[in-house]
Amino acid sequence: MAQTKKASVLDLTVVILTYNESDHIERAIASVREIAKRIVVVDSFSSDDTVCLSQAAGAEVTQRKFINQAEQMNWALDNINIQTEWVMRLDADETIGADLRQALRAQLDALPKSTVGIVLQRRHVFMGRWIKHGGRYPVSLIRLWRNGCARVEDRWMDEHVFVHGGGVTTIKGEFSDINLRDLSYFTDKHNKYATREAVEILNQRYDLFERSADLGSVALRAKIVRFCKVLVYDRLPFELAATFYFLWRYVFRLGFLDGRPGFIYHYLQGYWYRVLVGSKVWELDAVVRDIPDRPGRMAELRRWTGLDL
Repeated sequence: MAQTKKASVLDLTVVILTYNESDHIERAIASVREIAKRIVVVDSFSSDDTVCLSQAAGAEVTQRKFINQAEQMNWALDNINIQTEWVMRLDADETIGADLRQALRAQLDALPKSTVGIVLQRRHVFMGRWIKHGGRYPVSLIRLWRNGCARVEDRWMDEHVFVHGGGVTTIKGEFSDINLRDLSYFTDKHNKYATREAVEILNQRYDLFERSADLGSVALRAKIVRFCKVLVYDRLPFELAATFYFLWRYVFRLGFLDGRPGFIYHYLQGYWYRVLVGSKVWELDAVVRDIPDRPGRMAELRRWTGLDL
């Protein structure tokens, strides 16, 4: 029996970034424990039981001050001494299902060396309901890659993993984002996201700090969304853009079929959030546009946002 279990473990390190994730971390670790040779939690000095729960569940824990998701993940790739063939990024509120575990066991080792990235198709569960419509399923993301063949975009928001040295393929199976917290948490989190996205848009506008120059291979859906957002959405007045986007998701992409949880989700994430981002861009742009130099703009943005830019 012990030999069977050992044979099922993949040459895989799973990295999970955390801050106060005691509601989720045991579930996330349990979903990959059968297949991962190593699980590393990079914690941002949680004040709850995240560290103890992670260690009890069998993960290694290292702690480091958080700046943003991209910077923290890239630090992990450079500093936690990953020696396995494959690396996986998993958020604390995400899980993988038995069918995906089995698919990874069956397919990962058989992939040609020219395949360096694996796309997973994530589903979102909100208020107990799988959000299947509005263009929210599947969300295709590169979440597994060969060690040394990937980085995370240097962005404050909407960062993606990009790979180099080969191509990507998709392995199908249940990959879910299921946050167990309430709407207050959801809106607070998205308020913080909106500030970061506003900073990223202002960076594109004023070239405030360096960004990833070459995305290499990213998931096709991510490329399409980024293209549409930069060339179309961001050029419209945010009042119109947010309204059109919500109608596109909720009516034309059939978001109304997701029931009451779907209405709440599509409205908050597809309209309220987009209006909030646009409003913050408008507010912060007024703060920095008349400042003639980059250091002055950066200092003012730091003061207004509280971010360690």
